[in-house]
Amino acid sequence: MAFLADALSRVKPSATIAVSQKARELKAQGRDVIGLGAGEPDFDTPDNIKKAAIDAINRGETKYTPVSGIQPLREAIAAKFKRENNLDYDWKQTIVGTGGKQILFNAFMATLNEGDEVVIPTPYWVSYPEMVAICNGKSVFVETSIENGFKLTAEALEKAITPKTKWVLMNSPSNPSGAAYTKDELKAIADVVLKHPDVWVLTDDMYEHLTYGDFKFHTIAEVEPKLIDRTLTMNGVSKAYAMTGWRIGYAGGPIELIKAMDMIQGQQTSGASSIAQWAAVEALNGPQDFIQKNKEIFQGRRDLVVSMLNQATGIECPVPEGAFYVYPSCKGCIGKTAPSGKKIESDEDFVTELLEAEGVAVVHGSAFGLGPNFRISYATSEKALEEACSRIQRFTANLR
Repeated sequence: MAFLADALSRVKPSATIAVSQKARELKAQGRDVIGLGAGEPDFDTPDNIKKAAIDAINRGETKYTPVSGIQPLREAIAAKFKRENNLDYDWKQTIVGTGGKQILFNAFMATLNEGDEVVIPTPYWVSYPEMVAICNGKSVFVETSIENGFKLTAEALEKAITPKTKWVLMNSPSNPSGAAYTKDELKAIADVVLKHPDVWVLTDDMYEHLTYGDFKFHTIAEVEPKLIDRTLTMNGVSKAYAMTGWRIGYAGGPIELIKAMDMIQGQQTSGASSIAQWAAVEALNGPQDFIQKNKEIFQGRRDLVVSMLNQATGIECPVPEGAFYVYPSCKGCIGKTAPSGKKIESDEDFVTELLEAEGVAVVHGSAFGLGPNFRISYATSEKALEEACSRIQRFTANLR
């Protein structure tokens, strides 16, 4: 009898974590490596949020919390949904988890039976299909393309839905592509879902506040209120508030689903860190002006990276609407030979040779379900990004 669970045979390690770890190891060996794999802001958590955590410690807010989160935070989440998204969730329809990952995982654990299908557009965040697999579900991938902005279309969604479909998973702005859906694009998708009364929508809005130019963010239950009773709206404080290590994600949804997720979490981790929860209360209720300042910095970085990558031989880099990633195609480099003498036959070969030759760590697109592409996180300094892109230009110019 095997000791480890069969589910592990269906799961792959996180490629984004692996790239970051490889970059750290090479740096420790003395290599000059620029790591562009990590999906977290390089900004510090704002001082008012840090102070709220310190004040919570000094007040003795260091005990277990209710599984679904402290009431002040759940009320702040409900207020945020109303204020920013025009969604009417009672605070009891919210739940707090240890990061967005736990919210997603618990939603799948609470709803998926063996063989149930989850429609996932590609490219996707690396953890989505692995979570579905652990929970005995089946991922149904719908391929997007650089030509349609890496976005799921209503027509493609209609073809992917079957009697076994339980969830459609939306991520806007997207990790890894940065693509974000307009109101009209979401309405077209919502119209398809409305025709299938047993299909729910799980929307990952973690990058909500990181959209650029004149783009206006919308979430699907806001665009189509008829879907609010079968939508889980997930978000968190990690990206916009530079609080990745605080590990606070949250969601709003139908009370029956929230109760089911609460039951699972109660037997799993119980409540998230009490101190981090009080910090998140301040994040949601406190000043928001720094978000716009950070967005302007990110937009400048995006424009720099897109411009420089499009000057690299064999690279095509579209302009993303949001998040802090670009997802360029390296199709023009496939079939060429690297300075090491190795022929580049895939995007994974491309990123491996780039790391060896130039010390630039990026993530191959096939890890996100769509290649030949690669993902760059531009959540680092302009100086580092400019140097990294210069190295990519040199690398592609030296391919033969």
